Amino acid sequence: MKRSEKKRRYDATLIFVVLILAAAGLAILYSTSAYNGQVKFHDPFYYLKKQGFATLLGLIGMVIIARIDYHKWIPLAVPAYVAAIALSVAVMFFGDEYNGSKRWLSFGPVSFQPSEFAKVAVIFFLACLISANARRMGRFRTMVFMMIPVLPIVGLVGASNLSTAIIILGIAVILIFVADPKYVRFIWMGSIGIAFMAVFLAMESYRLERLAIWRHPEQYEKGYQTLQGLYAIGSGGLFGRGLGNSVQKLGFLPEAQNDMIFSIICEELGLIGAGCIIVLFLILIWRFFVISTKASDLLGALIAAGAMAHMMIQVILNIAVVTNSIPNTGITLPFISYGGTSVVFLLSEMGLVLSVSNYEGLRYGGSE
Repeated sequence: MKRSEKKRRYDATLIFVVLILAAAGLAILYSTSAYNGQVKFHDPFYYLKKQGFATLLGLIGMVIIARIDYHKWIPLAVPAYVAAIALSVAVMFFGDEYNGSKRWLSFGPVSFQPSEFAKVAVIFFLACLISANARRMGRFRTMVFMMIPVLPIVGLVGASNLSTAIIILGIAVILIFVADPKYVRFIWMGSIGIAFMAVFLAMESYRLERLAIWRHPEQYEKGYQTLQGLYAIGSGGLFGRGLGNSVQKLGFLPEAQNDMIFSIICEELGLIGAGCIIVLFLILIWRFFVISTKASDLLGALIAAGAMAHMMIQVILNIAVVTNSIPNTGITLPFISYGGTSVVFLLSEMGLVLSVSNYEGLRYGGSE
């Protein structure tokens, strides 16, 4: 693949924001998890050490991937997607159950969450598939053809992790819309998707129970976590209690370092601190948009747009759950919630976007 024009530098703003979020995430995670670590493992640094190691691995992966021309990964798009499906099937039969959810595979001492890999695999697979069929994207049947390969992974992941399935489906819809922005078709697709989700929710009684808990958390024992999270947000006020001074993390808010960590941010740093975290995410999403619009070809544009969709949907869902704006779906806050698999693949995804930014303005022979 022949290049022309001088290579540009990596997106400095994106790098800076990613590093700030990773560092802030580690600080907030330690503040949130030290008590649980001491009580459960007699080590207040237990969660920080594991997350810190995963962050280091992720940063190394980000640097390596950013230095490689993203076009060189194209031959791995289909194998990666097939591997994501295979791993999702393996979870159903051999997965480890934690807090009632079977989402992890164990390889000796290492625990791995395949759904996090699936997000990145779907972004790159669909980006390659759409860019290879760019001239036919105006046809409705081509758009349907693009969606069909995504449905197996959505179904497999959704069986145990509905929130991640929603993210993957949202990424797919946004990527197809970016390639062929015709609103009427997507209104129909959205209507069909809502109907499908309604049927999917009705298939399992516990999902309908979540809707009831969401409406009246005070009437259900399982609404305890939601209420404690809201208490944390309310008690933080405008400026917060101060980093490390949360009361709700002291056994009142279960597993505070996971999905509900944003409520501890609000309690310790207040609405101003929480607002700063949201601004960092908004800057990140904005840089994805800029990189997408300046990409050298459609593949690069779709990779950046996929990362933008991923970050946007996941952050919105997490904050909406914590504030009880939507039913509890068990979704983490990127870079900040505890989860080694999540941070490794998030940072790897950032490396892919940085690779796109590094080749902005270049023209590739034979590519769209």
